[in-house]
Amino acid sequence: MNEMPPKASFQPEARFVPEGHPDLPINRVGVLLINLGTPDGTDYWSMRRYLKEFLSDRRVIETNRVLWWFILNVIVLTKRPFSSGEAYRSIWNEALDESPLRTISRSQAEKMGAAFQDRPAVIVDWAMRYGTPSTKSRIEHLKAQGCDRILLFPLYPQYSAATTATACDKAFDALKEMRWQPAVRVVPAYHDDPVYIEALAQSLKGGLAALDWEPEVVLASYHGLPVEYFEKGDPYHCHCAKTTRLLREALGWDEGRLRMTFQSRFGKAEWLQPYTDKTVEGLARDGVKNLAVITPGFAADCVETLEEIAGENGEIFHEHGGENFAALPCLNDSEEGMRVLNALVERELQGWL
Repeated sequence: MNEMPPKASFQPEARFVPEGHPDLPINRVGVLLINLGTPDGTDYWSMRRYLKEFLSDRRVIETNRVLWWFILNVIVLTKRPFSSGEAYRSIWNEALDESPLRTISRSQAEKMGAAFQDRPAVIVDWAMRYGTPSTKSRIEHLKAQGCDRILLFPLYPQYSAATTATACDKAFDALKEMRWQPAVRVVPAYHDDPVYIEALAQSLKGGLAALDWEPEVVLASYHGLPVEYFEKGDPYHCHCAKTTRLLREALGWDEGRLRMTFQSRFGKAEWLQPYTDKTVEGLARDGVKNLAVITPGFAADCVETLEEIAGENGEIFHEHGGENFAALPCLNDSEEGMRVLNALVERELQGWL
């Protein structure tokens, strides 16, 4: 009978790794904040590149692909980069040569990273669904730093397939190409989270206290969505309505003082109503002299809040008889805003830390 070979004595796992073996993960947890996106510049080609990626997304534009390809490439991308570039130039961060959304998103990640500095196993990063830094590049970066678990955080309080889902799609596309994938979690929509509602209420109260006049009406303006998407089952409208109702209750206001509207419609299809611009015009025509607008669906100020609301809608209000108009800032990287983001991340990382 053959003798059994002697049992190998226990050794640390690293001693069994052969020469040239790829580096092993070091069991870190990555947190990736994902926002919509931003062009790299305001020139024609930067805008065209960004708009093409954005408007080619089948989650954003659900129309016939052949028809849309013609409309996008022959019509939209010929003209729209000029008008969009002008809009971005009006709000561009000249000091850093970047959009405010990029500036704020970076700051949100840095402040969250600082909040986790006593836990070196957590690495916080940020990405854009469209443009740079790309979601794929930042997932690869987190994995290269030893993150075998990644928490994806699409920065949209209210869920929509055109925002939250497509952010996850892009992350999953990157994961599909990996042989050794990290485990992944996704922060769910937080439209009714008490921490978020409280932060909105405190931010609104602070913003109004800083004015030397009192608004007769406050509009809660959310990004629009085609009615067709709602009819297909997208919960976005319901989430927006619930956020508005809970905020109204937190403030002790009635429906006449805090109203829900929808902005940023595109194309000829019917979108969710009431429309923000039409409501602003109607209020001014009806004699409202003091109006404030908040944008609870945006985690950071961007062209839709700074140029469209503060700029275009402010002009509409004044042109039709209004006197005082204020577009209050988003939660951004403020104390209230970071309290929300940090609380949600802390909750979703339970069991991983």
